[in-house]
Amino acid sequence: MEANELIVIGGGLLGAAIAFGAARTGSAVTLLDQGDMAHRASRGNFGLVWVQSKGSTSPRYARWARDALKFWPRLAKELLDLTGIDVALQQRGGIHLCFSDAEMKAREELLAGINNTVGGIPFEMLDRAALKTRIPAVGPAVVGASYCPLDGHANPLLLLHALHAALKTLGAHIVSSVDVTHVNHREQGACFEVKSRAGQAWRAPRVVIAAGLGAKELAAQVELNAPVFPHRGQMLITERLKPFMHYPTDGVRQTNEGSVQLGNSFEDVGLDNGTTVSAIESIAKDALAAFPILSNVRLVRAWGCLRVLTPDSLPIYEESASCPGAFVATSHSGVSLAGAHAYVIGPWMAGRAPVPEEMDEFHGTRFCGSARNQSNDFMVFHTNAH
Repeated sequence: MEANELIVIGGGLLGAAIAFGAARTGSAVTLLDQGDMAHRASRGNFGLVWVQSKGSTSPRYARWARDALKFWPRLAKELLDLTGIDVALQQRGGIHLCFSDAEMKAREELLAGINNTVGGIPFEMLDRAALKTRIPAVGPAVVGASYCPLDGHANPLLLLHALHAALKTLGAHIVSSVDVTHVNHREQGACFEVKSRAGQAWRAPRVVIAAGLGAKELAAQVELNAPVFPHRGQMLITERLKPFMHYPTDGVRQTNEGSVQLGNSFEDVGLDNGTTVSAIESIAKDALAAFPILSNVRLVRAWGCLRVLTPDSLPIYEESASCPGAFVATSHSGVSLAGAHAYVIGPWMAGRAPVPEEMDEFHGTRFCGSARNQSNDFMVFHTNAH
């Protein structure tokens, strides 16, 4: 086995981006993908490439998100060149709608506080007239908005498809429909043995656990702490419309195909990824308040998905101290952070780059020793997966 040979457990947006980042640096990569049996968060990702409001309780996370967005043009181009797949990146800014003067004031204070602390996250508060020049279809209930020129959106399903296709182009080995149950550290030979429920086994000197909701149990087997839990988000999609939104908002966005995606729910319901009439009605009501033009539009699909969260909503990236070469990675921002996962996390976990600065702030050990309360940073400002 080569020293940089790597097994990545989890073929969603997070695992695929890390695997891609490792493979493009020359590492031999095996990606174990649970496939259709997985509670894949990318099915419900809202597709935002987003930094405004992120990191209000963590300057390190604000910097991490800001820098991740800078990688996005490079990532989109590289995936297009390797696979011919356009992930539909549009990064000309994003808008958060406000429905009262009090909301406008609170939003401005929030964004100013983040930018003053971190820097490099510009924003502009738009009154109703200025907002109408950017999105003429905005409804009368909206009094204004915040705008960040770094933000944008992409197609999460095309991104996942492109990452898998790029991995194959780079010679990575992708194994589908694998339910991993064991990660064993074998001190003799300095390698890890990964076993599936069906009895399959793989060995490599390095392993990344990026298994979403399965990360908690697998990480514990190599003495890592990943206290992840599910929250459900529900989404709606409309029929295709003529373009009327040239900027995404964090509750309504028009996709590259013309359909409009709606979603702004956050529910603690365990592993239930179904839909409810009450949530669908609430999402539709909010969307109509923002954009009355949608009142006669046909909804073609509604679905639920499970987002993968930590107690403080921040990601976990960590190498095991007792089982070196074993890593855990978890993040609810699979689209926004895709570039950082590919160009920073992947090479590090493959042994091709040094440990990124200040990674200790993202260690799962921060949850050890005392209970942590759920952070309002996610509950209030991150209602959609990005």
